[in-house]
Amino acid sequence: MALRVIPGTARGRKLKSIPGDATRPITDQVKEALFNILAGETVESTWWDLFAGTGAVGIEALSRGASSVRFSDLNKAPIETIKWNIDLCRFSSQAEIIRGDAFSMLSKYPNQAFDFIFIAPPQFKELWSRSLTILDRNPGWLKDSGLAIVQIAPKEYKDLDYDNFLKTDERKYGNTLLVFFDRITDST
Repeated sequence: MALRVIPGTARGRKLKSIPGDATRPITDQVKEALFNILAGETVESTWWDLFAGTGAVGIEALSRGASSVRFSDLNKAPIETIKWNIDLCRFSSQAEIIRGDAFSMLSKYPNQAFDFIFIAPPQFKELWSRSLTILDRNPGWLKDSGLAIVQIAPKEYKDLDYDNFLKTDERKYGNTLLVFFDRITDST
């Protein structure tokens, strides 16, 4: 599947894929739907693309006006691919690329609060719910008005109770489900 940046400052750039089938890149349809749902909220926002893979979602956010994106992945091949794609789109000054374990990073004291955390881990291993559970115990990674967005297969989803997050929306696109969790604060 050819990956590309849809609109914005990097419009039409073809992104490099990761060899093999270890990752499942987001389709253009789902990516377009995600950013249509967010509408203008992307401009000047900060993102953490947690299981970044190719970096396609974070790069799309930067192309649409996000101020910065943290990209993280555990493996070498995705990190090298993200670096290549970031350089291609000329977003190096707005990108932070970290190789590391998502769960360890989420468990640490937050050194930044993001507007959006995008969680699209390998499927069918309960990694999305594990990520959200850790984030629920350590919600400072998201701003008070922040949003955690999960991308999974529809049959993988199950309702879970969180102290600091409320599921506010879900959208299904073929074999992809986007689930949106608002951060709950005293002011909400």
